[in-house]
Amino acid sequence: MNLERVVFGFVIILALTFNFAFVMGDIDNAQHHNVWILTIAILINLIATGLKLGDRSQVGAVLLASSLVADVLLITARIIWIVTQTDTDIGPSAASMANIVSLCGGALVASIVSVTILVGETLISRR
Repeated sequence: MNLERVVFGFVIILALTFNFAFVMGDIDNAQHHNVWILTIAILINLIATGLKLGDRSQVGAVLLASSLVADVLLITARIIWIVTQTDTDIGPSAASMANIVSLCGGALVASIVSVTILVGETLISRR
């Protein structure tokens, strides 16, 4: 077993699961979405992007592109959260929260694409 591939797969799947954990809940209810889970999702996605930088294959390029899309969407969602944090006593308003969760949903799709490509590449690769 190759430890480097284990760590690579672990980080990519961890990024997907943190993103999924943030998106779960009512889309417009700020109490259902934790800002710390979003922040950790951003950090894990940035680590995953860093791990994808070394691959020069076509599959590696698509993995990197999907990771960059997820990074941009998650960072944009966090910026919106920071700007709209004082909308109500509990954080962003319902409309702002819907925008934040929608952006994170887009990042979730990009992460799903990345994991799907990773699993597909793993299944067709030979030892």
